[in-house]
Amino acid sequence: MLAESPRYCQWRRRFIHQRLRLGLRLAVVVYLSFIAVRLLGAVSNPVINHPTWLVMAGLAELGLVAGLVLLSTPVGRRYPEVVFLTASWSVTLVEQIWATLSGFALSGLFAWTLVFLTQATLIPVRWQFHLLSQLGVLVYHFGINRVLGLQPLQSPSWDIAQMLYLLWFCGICDLSVLLYERLKRSEFQARLELEAEQERSERLLLNILPEAVARQLKQEHRTIAESFAEATVLFADIVGFTQISADMPPHEVVTLLNHIFSTFDQIADQHRLEKIKTIGDAYMVVGGLPLEHADHVAAIADMALDMQQALVKLSCELTEPGAEQRALQMRIGINTGPVVAGVIGRKKFIYDLWGDTVNVASRMESLGIAGCIQVTQTVYDRLKNNYLFEERGMIAVKGKGTMSTYLLQGKRSEVDR
Repeated sequence: MLAESPRYCQWRRRFIHQRLRLGLRLAVVVYLSFIAVRLLGAVSNPVINHPTWLVMAGLAELGLVAGLVLLSTPVGRRYPEVVFLTASWSVTLVEQIWATLSGFALSGLFAWTLVFLTQATLIPVRWQFHLLSQLGVLVYHFGINRVLGLQPLQSPSWDIAQMLYLLWFCGICDLSVLLYERLKRSEFQARLELEAEQERSERLLLNILPEAVARQLKQEHRTIAESFAEATVLFADIVGFTQISADMPPHEVVTLLNHIFSTFDQIADQHRLEKIKTIGDAYMVVGGLPLEHADHVAAIADMALDMQQALVKLSCELTEPGAEQRALQMRIGINTGPVVAGVIGRKKFIYDLWGDTVNVASRMESLGIAGCIQVTQTVYDRLKNNYLFEERGMIAVKGKGTMSTYLLQGKRSEVDR
């Protein structure tokens, strides 16, 4: 038997509540119709002409109305099964009690089967409560009436046949409820597993693509490519990592890179930047896309400075006590300008950037100095009032000729601004 998850139990409670409300409204109308028919059409029947019958019928109808009212209370919403039993016995047991007080046993075969069948049809869950409502009637009629010595108006042989008929009828109703709930529980479990799988797929997709791009990719079956008038691109590369990792076991190399880049990922999240990719020991991040970032140049600059500090801290953490400190340094290059961004590939697709801005940012890194952050003239012009720079001078950049570059040193203090 499948375990019942909390979400399934919540759904079942709401389902019982909704169906019970419908069933009680229907029962109130149906019971009134029977009262009217018996009063108008069965004048000659001594049972119905009994002076207290109308009182009994009124009490049963009040029980149904009370159950309907109870459903709107916190107790009814939390325990709809209690209302279910109350409403069921209002029809099946109140009449039995009235008959007992009148001195005979009443066999309400048609009323009982109508109630049990309606219950199984409208509320096909919690078979245990269906069985309990049925046992209440059967035990009272075939047990208490016998103890009190009360006889039904029908012959004894009919009483035995009626009991067998009711047992089979109740058993079939309960079996149908049991099978239906097993089916619903299986469907619900399958839906939960599907939702969990979709959530895992969603997390994996968000690890590959920015959230806005992933949402667009799911909604639109087309090539995703956008042009951005301005974005800031950062490339970083660990200096001499090939030599550092030469004497390390493979799993330690992967663990080291994972530790470093996971730290950089956290820094990127803090500055609301978008990591694009890692290639070997190189790291690429961008600011200003796919969602707008008002101060993406400064955010990238702050990340570069934080990356340097994090690398110094990681160097200390990764050095075993008594061993020579493993110095980790990076070359970082930054450029800002227009870029094109999009998703490429059908398998193992990635969100990538293209354009002259990206190429120059890559050159700033590859032509940079170990432990330094090299930026273009454009970045310098945007940040010079709030950040400290050292002019490096003109350098030759492939495809661009000579370019004026600067080394980012840090942020200016409030006094220096």
